[in-house]
Amino acid sequence: MTVIKTSNASVAASPTTDRPVWLSMKRGWAQKCPCCGKGEMFKSYLKVNDECPSCKEELHHQRADDAPPYFTMTIVLHVVVLGILWIEQAFAPAIWLQLAVWLPLTALLSLWTLPRVKGALVAYQWANRMHGFGAGAFEGADLPPIDPVPATAP
Repeated sequence: MTVIKTSNASVAASPTTDRPVWLSMKRGWAQKCPCCGKGEMFKSYLKVNDECPSCKEELHHQRADDAPPYFTMTIVLHVVVLGILWIEQAFAPAIWLQLAVWLPLTALLSLWTLPRVKGALVAYQWANRMHGFGAGAFEGADLPPIDPVPATAP
C-alpha cells in the first residue's frame, strides 16, 4: 500500500488500495475514525463529524439513514426476548416485575447500542468506498459519464 505522509495524517494515495473492513468496523463500533482509529467519529450523540479531528479523513459522505435503528432493534430485541423467556421459564415472576425490569433495560440497551451500530455502519461504508468514500480525485473515474437526456427510439 502506498501511503503519503502529511503533517497530521496518512492518506491513501491510490483508489485501489484495500481498506480493512473488520478493523474499520471495530473502530467504528468504538466510535472512532475508521481510517486512523484515534479521532472521534461523532460530534454529538448521533451526528457524524464532517471530518476526523485527528487525521482529517472526510466522513461527511456517510449515508447510514435507517439502517442503524433497524440493526439496533434487531440486536436489542433478540437479547431482551431471550432474557424474558429465560427468566419466565426459570422463575415465573409477576408481570409487573417483568415490565419494571425489561422496559427500562430495553430503552437503555437501545440508547447504548445505537451509536455503536451507526459507527460500525459508517466504517463499513468507508472501508468499501461506498457513497463517495472514494479516493478524492479518483472517485468515479471508472464510471461512464451520465447522459442527462434519455435516448429515444427511432
